[in-house]
Amino acid sequence: MDSWRTKKALQLPEYPDQAKLDAVLQILDSFPPIVFAGEARHLEDRLGEAAMGNAFLLMGGDCAESFKEFNANNIRDIFRVILQMGVVLMFGGQMPVIKVGRMAGQFAKPRSDNFEEKDGVKLPSYRGDNVNAATLNLLRAFATGGYAAMQRVTQWNLDLTEHSEAGDRYQELASRVDEALGFMSAVGLTTDHPIMTTTDFWTSHECLHLPYEQSLTRLDSTSSLYYDCLAHFLWVGERTRQLEGAHVEFLRGIANPLGIKVSDKMDPNELVKLIDILNPENKSGRITIITRMGAENMRVKLPHLIRAVRRAGQIVTWVSDPMHGNTIKAPSGLKTRPFDAIRAEVRAFFDVHEQEGSHPGGVHLEVTGQNVTQCIGGSRTVTFDDLGSRYHTHCDPRLNASQSLELAFIIAERLRKRRMGTQQSLAP
Repeated sequence: MDSWRTKKALQLPEYPDQAKLDAVLQILDSFPPIVFAGEARHLEDRLGEAAMGNAFLLMGGDCAESFKEFNANNIRDIFRVILQMGVVLMFGGQMPVIKVGRMAGQFAKPRSDNFEEKDGVKLPSYRGDNVNAATLNLLRAFATGGYAAMQRVTQWNLDLTEHSEAGDRYQELASRVDEALGFMSAVGLTTDHPIMTTTDFWTSHECLHLPYEQSLTRLDSTSSLYYDCLAHFLWVGERTRQLEGAHVEFLRGIANPLGIKVSDKMDPNELVKLIDILNPENKSGRITIITRMGAENMRVKLPHLIRAVRRAGQIVTWVSDPMHGNTIKAPSGLKTRPFDAIRAEVRAFFDVHEQEGSHPGGVHLEVTGQNVTQCIGGSRTVTFDDLGSRYHTHCDPRLNASQSLELAFIIAERLRKRRMGTQQSLAP
């Protein structure tokens, strides 16, 4: 597990006292795992279903988590939004939705420069607050303690989605789900079964701070494989996916399901090589390709990537990240993301997969349950002038609850059309 240290590692923070860092890492090395190998294997199985078009992956959460905003209410609200989006997608697609949070670990961030200037003072660039286990404990309680029961999810209505188009559509859908639950109860199918009262919820983050990741990597006694026990799912970013780099070398040695962030700069042949390095056995569910390139580039570049992977016979789950390719600067200087651009990239993602005969396996979004004004647009229109009123982010702009639900309905409609098209093609 130390072979990554012989490779070039980009985006690692520089510590002035190596001895203190080593002492902290040694303490962490003695800690119990935060997640368990069996959970990661279960997620890999589910992602294999998404690769075949039999499930849909919903990844969501903060761009960068912070300890300042770490409290039960914020965690609950993000969890709630993801569950609500999951209900919308499940109803539209009539397929299982795999819910993975950018949570309990998305505290480390890559930066373009080691230093930034604030008010004339040169400071080290913000690289995140790093990782937190308490979030995961709370998420486990929410997921299995009855909070995620289907009856409860359909009754939720976040204040910030009330009197919005997305909120109204959610209430309409909730009524239809309630009718279905009532029918199940009438025919003797209990709604108290764990499948109706609990949900699987996994965690993910970018594999960035390698010394930290290694400190919580453990050998699984049942499989004799190493698992990074900081999260169920890890991804390698656009800035750290070099074939000969330290991050790829580290990820090659762990058995967790992995993501590869891919922009329009990715060469198809390089992607095939990278997949081969990380998944030499071509195991279904092991690799998720997360595309982030903007709608126009998506239509031009993604087909070549899909064809190259198909020619190589590689099994992957294709996922759209419509956030990172659509960041712009508002006249005020604040970073924002236009909802229309996010929607356009999602549509391009589905269009390309329909054209190529491949499976759109999921979406990767930056969302919050808070009433923020960070992304412009949506049915409850946020304008450039509105950005400053509730612009609370430690890194990049996130969709608020209303925008998240609105996007979920757009995706659900595409899943519904895809399902209906498949059914028609199978009809005699």
